[in-house]
Amino acid sequence: MTQLRTTTRLILTALASLALAAAAAAQGAGQRQPSRAEVWDLKLGTPATALPSGFSEYACGTDGGPPSQPLSGWSDFRRCRPEPSGLREVYFRYDDELEYWAKANDLPAEIERYSGTKVYDFPVVLSALFDNSGTLAGLRIVSDPRDTTRSRDEAYTLRNFLTARFGRDGWSCNDLAPGDGEEPVARTFIKQDCRKTVAGPALAVMQTRYFRKKGQYQFDPHSSKETKGEFESTVHFELTLVQ
Repeated sequence: MTQLRTTTRLILTALASLALAAAAAAQGAGQRQPSRAEVWDLKLGTPATALPSGFSEYACGTDGGPPSQPLSGWSDFRRCRPEPSGLREVYFRYDDELEYWAKANDLPAEIERYSGTKVYDFPVVLSALFDNSGTLAGLRIVSDPRDTTRSRDEAYTLRNFLTARFGRDGWSCNDLAPGDGEEPVARTFIKQDCRKTVAGPALAVMQTRYFRKKGQYQFDPHSSKETKGEFESTVHFELTLVQ
């Protein structure tokens, strides 16, 4: 099985290399550079059968957590348990074919461009939300604390890029008070819920968190050594159709 996977990966890398070589030649003729499908290519209101297929690792989602039951594609959405809203969450990742090509050819800029599943260069967990008719009714973007390619300390700043995409004005935001034992990171405390109606019409809902939870410290109370990663730094964003 391991040998089969290795052989498959080599074949994919070779195919990607040929595709990129052809694309590079096309670029010299004035055509666009190759690109891979991204979350913004998924348009709300589109049937599952008509969505782009250039993604990978489809599975039932867990609200920003790790994938659960594997799926063969978008049309398997009914195998996922409905959320309280009635929508079914399908986790997915970006195709890594171009990433492996860039690594095989030692191209740093292309490796950065095509590596991982990211939004505005922030590692994220992505999900598509389907209604019972099989229509794409929502998108979910959650900062990924498991990905170490970028400092988690910066994860909460993803909100700045999302608000810029959907317009900085018109957001209704609520700054929540610290809970039991919650404290700022340095002097910064963010516990904010925001929402805005955008074109579609669709509702954008975003939660931003940046603080230390109860029991998290900058310096270990026993050893006095500075801790690493003992803080919350997350963005949880959803865009859903308004019925």
